[in-house]
Amino acid sequence: MVGFSQRGSFRTSERHHHGPVLFVILGALASCVPEGPATSSNPAAAPKPSATQAARVVNPVKAPTVLRPAITAPFEDAFDRAELGADWSALGPAWKIQGGKLCARGARNKGIWLLRKVPVNARIEFEAYAESAEGDLKAELWGDGVTGATSTSYTNATSYLTILGGWKNTKQVLARLDEHGDDRLEIDIDKNSDDERARPVSVGQPYHFKIERSDGKTISWSVNGAEYFDFTDPAPLVGPGHEHVGFNNWDAPVCFDNVKVTPL
Repeated sequence: MVGFSQRGSFRTSERHHHGPVLFVILGALASCVPEGPATSSNPAAAPKPSATQAARVVNPVKAPTVLRPAITAPFEDAFDRAELGADWSALGPAWKIQGGKLCARGARNKGIWLLRKVPVNARIEFEAYAESAEGDLKAELWGDGVTGATSTSYTNATSYLTILGGWKNTKQVLARLDEHGDDRLEIDIDKNSDDERARPVSVGQPYHFKIERSDGKTISWSVNGAEYFDFTDPAPLVGPGHEHVGFNNWDAPVCFDNVKVTPL
């Protein structure tokens, strides 16, 4: 049995080799290339980030050279067109509109960014679809609108990252700046779990993501109405370098649709 806390941590029961297991590394706050160092399954042993770790910024502040109007009222994009359009900046050729959805495969963590600035406090919603059993549905929240991976592993993001079915459909992750960091929050996937948050991503099923920040510091992430993580950041990603949202992808085919950003 697993309990969920209200502020970015899990209480995990004794591990059994055949039972569902969730574990989270607490802290400041992943897909998907070879996994980094193993994380602890014992919350008491999990490293807690120092103020320095919480405040670290991997990249210097950058901004898109071309900006669209900032979002001051609800913004929506249903991708009902043939081309990406002026609001989006793709970091590589993998990103295309196909069948009324924004899709990619093999982007190698060269993502796509919405060029309109997002308020510090906003609700960000969209549908995500896995087109293979590998899952790997990844979004970036409050990043710089410019940066993608500069090496094989995406350790230098400028955003929070939500990843559903990452690492070949084995983990759900909320990360801050480094999707491989030992300070990320995570849930291990178990196809036999009675907890819907621990179930693998299914091919072709729409997953409604909702990510909110209403107090300038707390990130709440839910999928299809189920809350996955609620994280209060001691050094929030706000201001220049943290004003854009986007999507990312390593290799698995994925699609996104019905983006809505609502200022709060």
